[in-house]
Amino acid sequence: MSNSIVFFFFSLYLLFIHSSEAAGSIGINYGRVANDLPPPSQVVQLLKSQGITLVKLYDTDAAVLNALSNTGISVVVAMPNELLSSAAGDQSFADNWVKANISAYHPATQIVAIAVGNEVFVDPNNTTNYLVPAMNNVYNSLKKLNLHSQIKISSPIALSALSSSYPTSSGSFKPELVEPVIKPMLEFLRKTGSYLMVNAYPFFAYAANSDQINLSYALFENNPGVVDSGNGLRYNSLFDAQIDAVNAATSALQYGDVKIVVSETGWPSKGDSNEVGASEPNAAAYNGNLVKRVFNGSGTPLRPNDPLNVFLFALFNENQKPGPTSERNYGLFYPSQQKVYDIPLTVAEVAAAPTSSVGKSQVPVPVPTAAKGSTWCVANGEAAKEKLQAALDYACGEGGADCGPIQEGATCYDPNTLEAHASYAFNSYYQKMSRGSGTCDFGGAAYVVTQPPRFGKCEFPTGY
Repeated sequence: MSNSIVFFFFSLYLLFIHSSEAAGSIGINYGRVANDLPPPSQVVQLLKSQGITLVKLYDTDAAVLNALSNTGISVVVAMPNELLSSAAGDQSFADNWVKANISAYHPATQIVAIAVGNEVFVDPNNTTNYLVPAMNNVYNSLKKLNLHSQIKISSPIALSALSSSYPTSSGSFKPELVEPVIKPMLEFLRKTGSYLMVNAYPFFAYAANSDQINLSYALFENNPGVVDSGNGLRYNSLFDAQIDAVNAATSALQYGDVKIVVSETGWPSKGDSNEVGASEPNAAAYNGNLVKRVFNGSGTPLRPNDPLNVFLFALFNENQKPGPTSERNYGLFYPSQQKVYDIPLTVAEVAAAPTSSVGKSQVPVPVPTAAKGSTWCVANGEAAKEKLQAALDYACGEGGADCGPIQEGATCYDPNTLEAHASYAFNSYYQKMSRGSGTCDFGGAAYVVTQPPRFGKCEFPTGY
């Protein structure tokens, strides 16, 4: 990812994790489609009090940009869709827009990126053809002011830009978009060292297919995972599968080197009766577990070395947004600045949070009925080796797991692999703790399965 969005490097000390590793970043979308929000000056104080240092806007409002000046908060601004045709057809328009909306505030206001348009491909006003010319002209304007190396340009796309997303390895863009806009945009992003912004909402997929998608899979909770039939990779969250579908699509066009930033994702705390899954506990679980997921430093199964960089949607509930009830209930905060639910937003908060909970509103996702009384805990083979080793050390040490069988020469020493040994130790701890909620987590290094695991001839016990 570009240097313009700063990667945060933290020493993580989670309950079961003792190693240091590069983490991703968490930002937040500050939308203002409401008539009851606090003034920008109070919003900035709220952001600072929550440790939020990365904010994405949907415009270049002067009051907001002034309030954000000299705060140390990095800002992504946006050129609205309705300006794309003017920016695409007139370089002087782009020049004047950049001078009035970017250079007039930067660097006091730390603008790090410009989102040129938002989900342009689904814009009913049909602005798709203007997108890449507008991006080029805005880039040229930045270059004239010598800001092109400090401020990156991208444009958020919705997952609806894909013609296929399941299985993940089949990810591909809609054919009618590829030549006219997708390839030119990816070429622009590669040339300028920028990244592709993607808006990803597992909630939509779950709400539309709740009879087929496991809720725990959508909420980053313990689940057996889904194995991609095309590449054999195992996915333990719908979010990862969605992001890798976009990665697969860019790779299919030979642009796999273009990184992805998740410009929007979230889960509503309230919805209409037909909006399955919209609830406060589920919103707390999704967003809280996502924050933990980002800060654990690992990438997706297809891009394991690329830390995740994510903007949560959204800062506030916005009472004037049209559409179903869910649209007005994505906020982490009420307009009163009170939390809708309590989740960690910083590395320090993640480290201090119990592994079995991300906030007061989270409730454990029950094991499927058929699996109750017969579940096991195994290592997440996609986790970093350092993470697995640290968790294994904990389980066999402070955790009090019975690790005798995985010692050299013992019954479960073979196969002599980190994943096999960690799985045995994790399961020993899990069974010792009576399979309690949160006891098969290990900071994301383990998950629950409903079939007896097999590593060589080693048998895993199911109770103590």
